[in-house]
Amino acid sequence: MADNGQARETAERIARRHYGKLVAFLAARTGDVAGAEDALSDAFAAALLDWPKSGVPQIPEAWLLTAARRRIIDMNRRKATGEKGASHLELIARELRALEINADRTQIPDERLRLMFACAHPAIDPAIRAPLILQTVLGFDAVAIGSAFLISPAAMGKRLVRAKSKIGQARIPFRIPERTEMHERLDSVLEAIYAVFAEGWSEPTGTDVRRREWTEEGIWLGRLVISLLPDEPEALGLLALMLYAESRRRARRSPDGRYVPLQEQDTALWDEALIDEAETLLRKASAIQMTGRYQLEAALQSAHVVRRKTGRADWAAIERIYDALFAVTGSPVVAVNRAVALAQTRGAAAWLKALDALAKEEKLADYQPYWAARADLFAQLGNISAAGEAYCRAIGLERDSAVRAFLQEQQAALSVLAKKT
Repeated sequence: MADNGQARETAERIARRHYGKLVAFLAARTGDVAGAEDALSDAFAAALLDWPKSGVPQIPEAWLLTAARRRIIDMNRRKATGEKGASHLELIARELRALEINADRTQIPDERLRLMFACAHPAIDPAIRAPLILQTVLGFDAVAIGSAFLISPAAMGKRLVRAKSKIGQARIPFRIPERTEMHERLDSVLEAIYAVFAEGWSEPTGTDVRRREWTEEGIWLGRLVISLLPDEPEALGLLALMLYAESRRRARRSPDGRYVPLQEQDTALWDEALIDEAETLLRKASAIQMTGRYQLEAALQSAHVVRRKTGRADWAAIERIYDALFAVTGSPVVAVNRAVALAQTRGAAAWLKALDALAKEEKLADYQPYWAARADLFAQLGNISAAGEAYCRAIGLERDSAVRAFLQEQQAALSVLAKKT
């Protein structure tokens, strides 16, 4: 016997940690991603009704899979018509018999990577591959995905529904592709892995359990890809990038929760083991001599973490890497970061020229770091009025309360600077 609170807590924990694993296990046997999601949703609803009365089962994941299996068979039975339908139903039922898990069996095969590569199949629109992975494998909803990819939730929802239908209609196989097929799909898989890591890393204190688990999930999936593709340089670069970022988690906030910029972080708080592992991965990727986006972004992190030994980031290297990264991506966001590096290597005049060149970029109108950089620059140049206006824009765009407080402090300091001048 379990109370409602215990049943709900168990269901929520499994949904957080194992949603994608359960969906992948079901979908790999039916070829129907949407059907697997619907059946699993019904299984969770049934659990919330049954577990408070009968108690939480010893292996709740097995209970959920069994309930989902019955739901899938029922759904297909209603759809089955004629001899062809009956044959299909028998095939589905046979595939799903593998879900009859004995009570003493605790390991459910993890087939998420197979599902990820199915979502990245060439038959799927390239623009929807990473969002599809985020929803099916990691349980993100259309609102969160739409926000990440700057698309309305309604439009994103429709695209995701069409993509899931395409998987069934095109009979896309759930398997790890051959080497010759790999590169066409790998970019979408890596993009989705990095997106889930970044979503978790954006909550720096680690107090939000769900977001903390996303960070761990991203690193775990990165390791899984490398276990299958140990010599894939971009997979190595992505894992290195995530480890560099995670190594600085403790230093990103002061004990009282204040935001600490990268250049002011206490390097003694950085995780040496994670940095050393990231450096090893990056060296291995570099030796393969097939440079890509994630390797370059990891190299930027490496050029920053040398400060733990030298006391100063390698700004000359950072400028060169940003040049290479811009050549690969053409991203105005990269151009903003390159401009900040120029301030360290060539001075404020070069910084101002680089930022002014970006003034007409529409994507930067709502990009907080662009306005924060302009504010800092104008403050250094003694243009208090322009600095204040730029800080106002940056503060209005910032969602993180600690970063917003930091920017407000910088803005307040302008009055002191004005008095001195």
